[in-house]
Amino acid sequence: MSSEHFTGTAWTHEIVANDPAYPLLSGSVHFEPSSRTDWHSHPGGQIIIVTEGEGYYQEAGRDRRIIRRGDVIKSLPGVRHWHGASRDRAITFVHVVPNAEDGYLIWYEAVTDEQYFKG
Repeated sequence: MSSEHFTGTAWTHEIVANDPAYPLLSGSVHFEPSSRTDWHSHPGGQIIIVTEGEGYYQEAGRDRRIIRRGDVIKSLPGVRHWHGASRDRAITFVHVVPNAEDGYLIWYEAVTDEQYFKG
């Protein structure tokens, strides 16, 4: 995966590509320990289903949350957030971006070490 908007190592696998008949995107993402995304948002929202490991999820203006296998996170359309692995454990999740006709992803600034380690 491009490292331009990630800190650390992450891999992605596309499950469902955007299609006019099914306006959504879906994929699996794996983050190695301490890896994370930049701040970003999804115009159509995002659903994350954690399948393995432990990580963090944070929305702008809110406290960072610990997420674990079995957790389901629903990011509302346009909400700035980031996610990634915890300091010591990798995480894998399936993500679904509904309403992909509204756009898929908007990137913002990097998550600083202070933001990542705070919590």
